[in-house]
Formats: sequence, C-alpha cells, structure tokens
Amino acid sequence: MTTRTLYLFCSAAPPVFDVAHVIEDAQARGWDVCLGLTPTAAHWVAGSLDGLAALTGHPVRWQYKLPGEDDVWPAADALLFAPATFNTVNSWALGLTDRFVVGVAAEALGKATPAVAVPCTNTALAAHPRFEPSLAVLRGAGVEVLYGEGGFTPGPPGQDTPPHFPWQAALDAVGRAGTAQA
Repeated sequence: MTTRTLYLFCSAAPPVFDVAHVIEDAQARGWDVCLGLTPTAAHWVAGSLDGLAALTGHPVRWQYKLPGEDDVWPAADALLFAPATFNTVNSWALGLTDRFVVGVAAEALGKATPAVAVPCTNTALAAHPRFEPSLAVLRGAGVEVLYGEGGFTPGPPGQDTPPHFPWQAALDAVGRAGTAQA
C-alpha cells in the first residue's frame, strides 16, 4: 500500500487536545501525518510535543525554517486544518502568512493540494462580518469547509469546549479529497 502524506494543522482551540487520537486514526487510514501548529497551539500542547513527534515520525512544526535549511517533511498529498479558529480562517482567506501553518495552507491552494478546513469558533465571532466572506473565499479556492450542518456548529461565547468536534467527518473528507487527487 502506498502511503499518502497528510499535513494536519491545528489552531489553539480545545479540540487540539485530541490531536494524538486524530493522528492515530489518520495513520490507521493510511496517512503519513505531519503535524503543524499555530504558535499558541504549540504552547498549549508543549508538554506533548516530543510524544507527538514520536507518534508521527516527523518533527512538529510551528515556525518557518531558516533560509538554507532542508525541509524536514515530505510533500503533502492533502491538508486538514482543524480546528481552524476565527483568526486562522480569516488569515488564510486574506493570505496573511506570518504564521507557518497559515503560510503553508495558503501555498497549498496555489499547488492545488486538496484541503479541508473545520472552523472552530463561537456564535459571536461567527457573526462578525468578516467570517462568512472568509469561508466563501476558502470555498472558492477549492477548500472543503466543514461548517454548519455536517461540520462544526458554533456554540455560545464563553463555552470552553465545544460539545462535539467533527474529527471523523474531517478525516472522511480529507480521505475523499486525497483519493480524488491520486
């Protein structure tokens, strides 16, 4: 069986704490997983970074490499950005690439790498006038956005952990996207 490479990118939202189980599930589905985090997400899971690197077999990345350094990851066959916070969704849609994972995700659009995003925000942020246009930009660029029915449904502000994050739907979607590309 040929192994496909999945870039799994996570923002700092409570579902990031499930990432080890998500990696194991993706690996069981035949993916070689490379984990990238926003700097805040890396801070949140700092105590697990070595274990996550051992689990994936690749360094966990949250910052750009220095000029002249070799890339330590194989090329991606698909990209899953989940959870993708309000800030991440807007940054990705606007092409603001100051964070490593957003920069790689933005570049993936130009490379036609199949991409799936699962926003994770609350109803107050989702009501912001920039959010829906950002989702539309990502969809228009070919990203499968799992938001609303069949994806992530936001809860009220102040709720620390969403009651359900659609990890299985996300992995199913990236599996379909990665298969269609192959």
